Formats: sequence, C-alpha cells, structure tokens
Amino acid sequence: MTAAYYEGEKITFIDYKKNNFEQAEYDNCRFENCDFSNNKLNNSIFADCTFIDCNFSLAELSGTTFQQVLFKNCKLLGLQFQQCNRFGLSFTFENCNIDHASFYQLKLKKTTFRSCQLREVDFSEADLTGSSFQNCDLNQAIFDQTNLEQVDFRDAQNLMLSPNKNKLKKAKFSLLSLPGLLNEYDIKIES
Repeated sequence: MTAAYYEGEKITFIDYKKNNFEQAEYDNCRFENCDFSNNKLNNSIFADCTFIDCNFSLAELSGTTFQQVLFKNCKLLGLQFQQCNRFGLSFTFENCNIDHASFYQLKLKKTTFRSCQLREVDFSEADLTGSSFQNCDLNQAIFDQTNLEQVDFRDAQNLMLSPNKNKLKKAKFSLLSLPGLLNEYDIKIES
C-alpha cells in the first residue's frame, strides 16, 4: 500500500525525470504539463484523476491503478497497460498519442478513444465491448481474439482486422472501413 495520499490537488509543470515521482494515492487530482516518461509509477493509485498535456512515454505501470481517469492531449508511447492493477481499470483518452502501447487481455468495456493516434497498439484478447474509436488512427493496430461487440469504428481510419478472429456482433463500421475488414480475403473493392 502507498504511504502518501493526495486529494483534489492541481499539479502542474513537474518534470519527474528531475524530481522523483512519489508513489502515492492520488484522488480527484489534476495533472497538467507533467513529464512522467521513463519513470516508475508502480503501485501508485490514480482515482478520478485528469491528465492534460502530460508525457507518460515508456513509464513503468506494474500494479498501477487507474480508475475513472481522463488522459487529454497526452503522450502515452509504448505503455504496457496490461501490467496495471485490473481492479476498476477505466480510462477515457482524448487527442492522445498511444502508439506502440499494449492493452493485451484487458477488460476495457465502454472505453472512449477520441481523436487518438493508436498505431501498432496491441488489443489482442482484450474486451472492448461498447467502446468507441472516434476519429482515431488505427494503422497496424492488432486485434486478435478481441471482443469488439458493439464497438463503434465508424470514424476510425486505417482499421484492419479479421472478422474470423474477433467477436464483432453489432459493431459499427463505415463503408470506408470495408476494405480493412476484407483484406485477408485478397479481394478488390471498387466503387
């Protein structure tokens, strides 16, 4: 269990590469312009927190708790979210760069990804039921044995996934995403 507890704090312009990050419980805190990159956030608790313009690239997340967390305009490159504490895990991502991250085997029902770059992100075996990818770039994102039931992909770009290897019941797609669903069949679609 973490030693320190912070509630309702506004934390701005902290570079945790120069200032050691304090593993603690943060409840309803707002972080702005903070750099967590290459830091160990292990076993920290973030509940009802907001991160704006923060950099988390390559941070360690072993045992980290994220409950009802909003990431806005954040850089989250290469994060291994599957190492987080899975109890109550819930996020919203807005205008974030999440390239090369992994959500392997996570239950992320009703997660919102809005205007995010998700290139080469691994969603293998994750449960994304009811989630949405509004205006997101999914170039080379991996969906393998993923539960995508009721997921909204209508505004997603560069989507490519196999209908045979994923659960897609009631998922929503645009006509523009049709080639990404049929790619494995090596057929040509012309208008």
